[in-house]
Amino acid sequence: MKCKCKIKGLDCANCAAELERTIQKIEGVSMATISFMAERMELEYDENREEEIIKKVIKVIKREEPDVEIEML
Repeated sequence: MKCKCKIKGLDCANCAAELERTIQKIEGVSMATISFMAERMELEYDENREEEIIKKVIKVIKREEPDVEIEML
C-alpha cells in the first residue's frame, strides 16, 4: 500500500535523509522517501499491517525530530 504525508518542521535535508533511512528499517516498510523541499513523505508498506506500521513511523519521527508535524494525505 502507498501513503503520502505532509511533513512540516524538518530542520535540514540531512535530517530528512537520516529519518528516511531509519523509517526504511521498520519491518513491513518497503519504501520511504522524504522530500525536504516539498515537505512530503511517501511510504510503501504491507497493507495487512497498516495500523502497526503507521504507529511505528510516527513514533520514529517524533523520537528523531520532536518538532515535526505529520499530516496524512
